[in-house]
Amino acid sequence: MSRRVQRVLAAGICVLGGVAAPTFAQSTLSLQAQVGKKLFFDTNLSASQKMSCATCHDPGNHYAQSNTLSVQLGGPTLTTPGFRAVPTLTYKEYTPPYNDNAANPDGVSTNSPGGGFTWSGRADTLAQQAAIPLLSSFEMANTNAAAVVQVVQNASYAGLFQQAYSADVFSNTQTAFTDIGLALQQYQLEDSSFHPFNSKFDYYAQQELSNGQVVTLTASELAGFNVFTDAKRGNCFACHYSGPMTGGGQYMFTDFTYEAIGVPRNPNIPANATRIGLPAYYDLGLCTAVNPDPQNAYVIPHMLPGSASLCGMFKVPTLRNTATRKVFFHNGIFNSLAQVLSWYNTRDTNPAAWYPTVKGVVQKFNDMPAAYQANIDPQVPLDGLPVGGAPHMTAQDLQNLQCFLETLTDGYVAGVTPEDPNCAH
Repeated sequence: MSRRVQRVLAAGICVLGGVAAPTFAQSTLSLQAQVGKKLFFDTNLSASQKMSCATCHDPGNHYAQSNTLSVQLGGPTLTTPGFRAVPTLTYKEYTPPYNDNAANPDGVSTNSPGGGFTWSGRADTLAQQAAIPLLSSFEMANTNAAAVVQVVQNASYAGLFQQAYSADVFSNTQTAFTDIGLALQQYQLEDSSFHPFNSKFDYYAQQELSNGQVVTLTASELAGFNVFTDAKRGNCFACHYSGPMTGGGQYMFTDFTYEAIGVPRNPNIPANATRIGLPAYYDLGLCTAVNPDPQNAYVIPHMLPGSASLCGMFKVPTLRNTATRKVFFHNGIFNSLAQVLSWYNTRDTNPAAWYPTVKGVVQKFNDMPAAYQANIDPQVPLDGLPVGGAPHMTAQDLQNLQCFLETLTDGYVAGVTPEDPNCAH
């Protein structure tokens, strides 16, 4: 039996209305968080002077990207393409540091790679994560930490930065750069918009009123929740764990682990383009020896061939606000939640619908070299099914599952937020 199935059967069905999710409402931000907010929206922190953290992590779209580009354009002139899709910055507060042998938050499942930030766990804290785009040549493209510090020292909020960290903070470049990351981290931890817990699901699960009204899920949404937790259908709960966690809290809809699931190769990523006479580029996730940007100070601590068993593994993201995402998976291959669910359901039974066919042969798992395809989890959602077989979820199951996932969208107001007509019954 697979680890995915074991996790659901061992942890059991999540009981709604149990432990309350935490709230982070804070009317006044600390000085450190106030500085972090200034930094988050400052386009001068990029070499182009046109890109801020908020450019890619749009607060208007739950701190995820607001366009449909597979990868964003950055660099000194905003013309250099990246390598991966932009993950959301919401609900990061319980993410532990990366560990090859991390304990699963359900307290039951077998230890496995888990924790850390970015798609491949390259940072152990939000503060470290913030340094990556600041120094990446294809993102904010600062030449070094000193260049970032100089921008802050010349900013209108330099005095506030000194109040928050010390009057002589700019006398030591590395200390100042570290404090910039800490300020960005503090802003994300304190500002409730990064973790509002105000979706329809939250009001229902915590038995709280929204707009003075009791919140209930429709029959379709409840049926979708049953698909989500059913080990014989969706089995989503196996990786997108929502129950109480050993470190506190719940309703994260991720277990912080890494999975190799074999999503199709995305031809819209420039790095993936066929280059005659040159080796093809593959994003191998956890087993990548170094970040694609060699100038970046934060590198993945894995070296081939010793880490071959980790190739193709990427972070399991939270499903909160997933219905509002513009792109999905690390390579941005899909642009709708319906596509994602259909792919999960028919990856094995109808691979020709998702992967190219060359000389009559379906090139399944074409975004991973054959040497590493044994790492791919065959359970999507359960034991691999034969081509042409019946998938585990029916069309109605898929519709209901999407209805449930839509209840995870933040900003729900009873009687005001429009209902999806497909989910109203």
